[in-house]
Amino acid sequence: MTSIEKKRALITGASSGIGKATALAFAKMGVDLALVGRSLEKLEAVASAARQTDVDAKIYAVDLSQINTVSEKIAAIAADLGAVDILVNNAGMGYTGALSATSLSDWQKVMDLNLTSVFGCILAVLPTMRDRGGGTIINIASIAGQTPFPNWGAYSVSKAGLIALAKTLAAEEGANGIRVTTICPGAVNTELWDSETVQHNFDRSAMLTPEIVAQSIVHTALLPAPAAIAELTLMPSSGAL
Repeated sequence: MTSIEKKRALITGASSGIGKATALAFAKMGVDLALVGRSLEKLEAVASAARQTDVDAKIYAVDLSQINTVSEKIAAIAADLGAVDILVNNAGMGYTGALSATSLSDWQKVMDLNLTSVFGCILAVLPTMRDRGGGTIINIASIAGQTPFPNWGAYSVSKAGLIALAKTLAAEEGANGIRVTTICPGAVNTELWDSETVQHNFDRSAMLTPEIVAQSIVHTALLPAPAAIAELTLMPSSGAL
C-alpha cells in the first residue's frame, strides 16, 4: 500500500475503538497524529503505540460535548501541528430509546456530541485547508443515519444530520480542493455497546471490528487528490446491524 508522506491527521475519539484503530493504521502509513479525547491516560497509550512506527503523535484532552469551546480548542490544536491534512470526526455517543421517551436534555446531548461538535471541528480546520489548497475530512456516521431504526431515534437523527452536513460541505468546498467523505458502518464492536445510554441484545461477535473500519478510513485518505469517496457503507458479511 502506498504511504502518505508528511501528512498530519487529527482524530477525535482517538482513545479507543474506531479512533484508536484509525490512529494506529495511519501511523503504519507514516502519518503524524493529533489524538483528541477526554482521557489523557488512554490517549497516551495509543500515542505510545503509534510512536513505535516513528511518527509524531501528540495528545490533547478535549471534551467535545462542550460545544461552545470546540472550534477554539481544535483550532489551537491545528495551529500547534502546523496544519491538518486529514480530519477524522469519529467522536460520538450511542443512545437507545423511543423518541416519545427521550427527554429534551438527552436529545440535546446526542445532537451536541454527534453533530454539533463535528461542525465545530470542521469550522476550526477549514480556513487553513482552504489556504493550503486542499484537505480531507472524514466523518464517521452510521447505517442508522441512512435507514433509521426504531428505538434509536435520537442517534439515527444525529447521524442523518451528519450525512447531510458532509454532503453540503462537499458541495461547498470541493472547488477549494477539500474532499469530504462519510463512512457509514453497520454495528462495530466497540465500547459504545457498554455505555449506560445503550441497551441492546446484539451478538457482538458478528459485528465489524474497529480495525476493518480503520482500513476503510485509510483507504479513503490514500486516494489520489482528484478523487473522492462521497459516502461509504460498510456492513458485516453476516448482515448484522
